[in-house]
Amino acid sequence: MKLRITIDGRCYAVDVEVLEDDDSLEVQEEAPYYSGPAPSGTHVQSHGGTWDADGNVCRSPLMGLVIKVNAEPRQAVTAGQLLMVLEAMKMETGVTAPRDGVVKSVHVAAGDSVKTNQVLIEFESMSR
Repeated sequence: MKLRITIDGRCYAVDVEVLEDDDSLEVQEEAPYYSGPAPSGTHVQSHGGTWDADGNVCRSPLMGLVIKVNAEPRQAVTAGQLLMVLEAMKMETGVTAPRDGVVKSVHVAAGDSVKTNQVLIEFESMSR
């Protein structure tokens, strides 16, 4: 999963591997990065969430709480549009649309707890 983290006004791009039962994370440098603990309230934004190869099903990249849902069934969305915000350990992760499309279903609501890999949103299949 690719994340962009902003700390004290500086933006850092990192690759993060989500491991289900392991607290360790591997980070590869793409830009200067901060290796110390993140300050409380640091905002983390995901560019797409954990989508299947076709871009039709989005699964939660983490265990946390749904803070906000901006998508609803039959809604047309554009690539990069913010669909929902998840929170874990005081950090927010934005789930964005991987492509232009139409939302088929939303499986969670604000206030719901989610597990890693839980289905969040489904898109209509693309016409061929």
